[in-house]
Amino acid sequence: MLQKFFILCSGADADILKTCSKGERNKYAGIGATVFFTAVMAFIASAYALFTVFDNMYTAIFFGLIWGLLIFNLDRFIVSTIKKSSSFKSEFLQATPRILLAVIIAIVISKPLEMKIFEKEINQVILEEKNEMTLTNKQQIATQYSPKIDEINTAILGLKNEIADKEAQTNALYDTYISEAEGAAGTKLLGKGPVYKEKRDKHDVALTELQTLKQSNTDKIATLEAEIAALDLEYTDQVTHTQPIIDGFDGLMARITALDKLPWIPSFFIFLLFLAIETAPIIAKLISPKGSYDYKLEDEESAVRTWVVQKLRQREKVLETDTTINHKIYSDLAEEEEIYNYKKRKAEELLKLQANAFHEVQIKSL
Repeated sequence: MLQKFFILCSGADADILKTCSKGERNKYAGIGATVFFTAVMAFIASAYALFTVFDNMYTAIFFGLIWGLLIFNLDRFIVSTIKKSSSFKSEFLQATPRILLAVIIAIVISKPLEMKIFEKEINQVILEEKNEMTLTNKQQIATQYSPKIDEINTAILGLKNEIADKEAQTNALYDTYISEAEGAAGTKLLGKGPVYKEKRDKHDVALTELQTLKQSNTDKIATLEAEIAALDLEYTDQVTHTQPIIDGFDGLMARITALDKLPWIPSFFIFLLFLAIETAPIIAKLISPKGSYDYKLEDEESAVRTWVVQKLRQREKVLETDTTINHKIYSDLAEEEEIYNYKKRKAEELLKLQANAFHEVQIKSL
């Protein structure tokens, strides 16, 4: 039962194989098994590749099954159409399109399984890329807010310096009137005289201005600091909203790119493995020796070809003979006086009828 199934997979004529030896049937069963398991591998690889894209098991299995059946049908067709001959070059030329296609399919199929085999290494590369992207993203977002924040901080620093300058001026006035009262400077008279009072008034005015300036600038600083806090909050929101995009950066293309950053030798050998699997049905057919099945199939096809050529030539001869006979018959009839007179009478009758019909049309139009 299993042998019959694999013979069916090989695309060989089961009726002809029944008349061949057991070894010949085993050979084609082996070729059919190669075709079948190549299709199975194609199904598994394509299903996994599609799962990484759609992230849905049922969708991946459905399209993977279609892909596997496509590869099965293609391999079965090409294996069954490669005719064994005495020239290996001729057989190889027949298989060339499938070999080229096998290279393309091997590249497509090997990548998903490479990604599964090197999953941990790929995850590490993607993690490093995500970290770099996160830092870059924060820096890019910060460049949108940094100039404004720096401008506000400069304004706050200016308001604080203004208060400090006013405090220094007020403190200087305080030292001046105290020194005047102690007689250490100014008039050098001990006591609180008119000069002391004048300097004391200047200090009191400056102190009042300082308090007013402190209150005003403190309110301004609080407003500016609130703006900085709002900008910081907006910056944090921007980082929070863009981070999920970076966290989701692990799709098929990202993994293929990460795989390309790993050493190429392991990936190359995996590609060679799948290339060998994809070309296995063709190679199996090419290296298999010409056996009794091939001779019987060639005999049957040549018999059909000869019969078709014979029938075609017979039809050509029949047509040629019939044409010659018809030519001779009509040549003889052309010389018959009776037929000439008969056709002449009929032509005269036709001309009379046409003349009468034309006359009636002309009368109606008057």
